[in-house]
Amino acid sequence: MSASRRMPAVFVGHGSPMNAIEQNRYTQAWSALGAALPVPRAVLAVSAHWFVRGVAVTANEQPRTIHDFYGFARELYRVRYEAPGDPALARHVSEMLGTLDVALDESWGLDHGAWSVLLHLYPDADVPVVQFALDATKPADLHWAIGAALAPLRDEGVLILGSGNVVHNLAAADFGIGGGFDWAMRFDRHVRDALERGDAQALIRYDAHPDGALAVPTPEHYLPLLYVAALRAPGEPVETIVDGLEAGAISMRSVRIG
Repeated sequence: MSASRRMPAVFVGHGSPMNAIEQNRYTQAWSALGAALPVPRAVLAVSAHWFVRGVAVTANEQPRTIHDFYGFARELYRVRYEAPGDPALARHVSEMLGTLDVALDESWGLDHGAWSVLLHLYPDADVPVVQFALDATKPADLHWAIGAALAPLRDEGVLILGSGNVVHNLAAADFGIGGGFDWAMRFDRHVRDALERGDAQALIRYDAHPDGALAVPTPEHYLPLLYVAALRAPGEPVETIVDGLEAGAISMRSVRIG
């Protein structure tokens, strides 16, 4: 791929780990997206499931597949996503964020927030993947700033992939129902509209929305969206790839920037 072509940026509402091995309208949309995207030289994945103190990137030559869940079908634990890492990209990301102390981590790998989506985007596992940690000590505006600082990677052939959920409240979820609770639908629409109009403050100050506390009781599933939204250039298109709410309280909204 020509490095002069700007890569899109993508946020995926990943939902249940079972989406890794199931065929449904969400996973079909992810597969179609993977086929439509330009082939990247690498992926930088920002997953809800690496939420730690400090900023880090994986620097493994061969990141391991992490099964960071329990109680699911045995078949899911046999899945391995054996994409190569990219230590040079990890070092480059660290240098780009020079004002931050960015750890080059070889103990982590790819958690299910990353590999359950990548299995559908790039099923051959032939695109190198580096995962980026969410720093749990930083407020939302600094996560946005970090995302914006990563923008040059798009012109270097790197796909920045955020993976989380706009609405994610497992305590309120009812897995016996389909669709969304009223508060979840309102917040999901609020985020959709803020993305479409490029309203950074509405996205960053999600907790100011009347439904924010229910929709985002903890920030880790929401924050990956900020990394992707911060990459949008003025006038650049934003497209919903698939949407929907599951178990009342989990938004499956996935969006493409560019």
